[in-house]
Amino acid sequence: MKKLSKQVDILKQDYYTKKLTTESFLKIMLFAQLHETESLHAISDALLDEDFQKAVGFDSISASQLSRKNNELDPTVLSTIFLDLVSQIHTHHNQSKNLIPLKIIDSTTLPLNLTNYKWATFRKTKAGVKLHLRLVFMGKDNVYPDKAIMTTADEHDRNQLEVLVDDKEAMYVFDRGYVDYEQFDRMTDDGYFFVSRLKKNAVTRDVYSFKLPGNSTVISDKMVLIGTYQNRAEHYFRLIEVEDTKGNQLRLITNRFDLSADEISYIYRSRWAIELFFKWLKQHVEIKHFYGMTETALQNQIYLALITYCLHVLVRLKANSDKPLLRISRWLKAALWKPSYIFTKWTEPLLVGY
Repeated sequence: MKKLSKQVDILKQDYYTKKLTTESFLKIMLFAQLHETESLHAISDALLDEDFQKAVGFDSISASQLSRKNNELDPTVLSTIFLDLVSQIHTHHNQSKNLIPLKIIDSTTLPLNLTNYKWATFRKTKAGVKLHLRLVFMGKDNVYPDKAIMTTADEHDRNQLEVLVDDKEAMYVFDRGYVDYEQFDRMTDDGYFFVSRLKKNAVTRDVYSFKLPGNSTVISDKMVLIGTYQNRAEHYFRLIEVEDTKGNQLRLITNRFDLSADEISYIYRSRWAIELFFKWLKQHVEIKHFYGMTETALQNQIYLALITYCLHVLVRLKANSDKPLLRISRWLKAALWKPSYIFTKWTEPLLVGY
């Protein structure tokens, strides 16, 4: 727990704290995430378990103490843990595979009650926060988040694109909500590759048509200029028209000309992985019921959900397992207080290194 302790000391998180230290709070809240515990009172009641008491170092804690710690803990502590876990996952992939990753960008909105969350501006009758996320795609069922930004729900997606694009060794994939011609030009000038989807009303002008192989599933492949004379991109881009599984025609835009049209089409289809990731978060950790009403409390809970996901990924990677994360989650719940050899030899504790 050295890294965690150092961060806590720097931010002075445990000054005057005798019982509910940051380490103990983290263990309690990760337990709550794993078991999808919906309230602080339910978390407090879970400490009736003797094994849980041994893990955190005390036999009871009130919901009010948990609430106070959740509202006071600097989200930087949890964001640092999240990024360190991401680094461990990334290191594992660098050692085992020599692949250029796809980085998928998208956001999901978490609705909130306007009465209790007036600061979370969204619409006149609704409140909400938005999680802007970058997901590393290393293949089917092999994904992990590596950057997260939380804003109020009224923040437009494309405002975060520049922040989420920072690695020239990756290929970025994002949907039409991020379409910004000026940003497309900047990314191209700076050496970033991307594939996105154009809006239906986007104006394009054909410059050149590429010949498609006979077995291609692509409708057309062209070099184009995009935008009107008043609002257009300066660079030439590649426009690929494909059909989705429902027969709808999609227009994909990219600044990459070295791959085949079918490869670009496959890359864009991989964007679906981030939808599945958001679905997993909402179904298998606890971000539907929030434990606090402040911005800090929400940020902490969302980071805890991401940390829980990353720990699942590390468990699977270090166990060299190809089992789905849902299966890993069930095993963790069943073997949480068991001797480490029952699961694998290295699981003792999950937060090794902190």
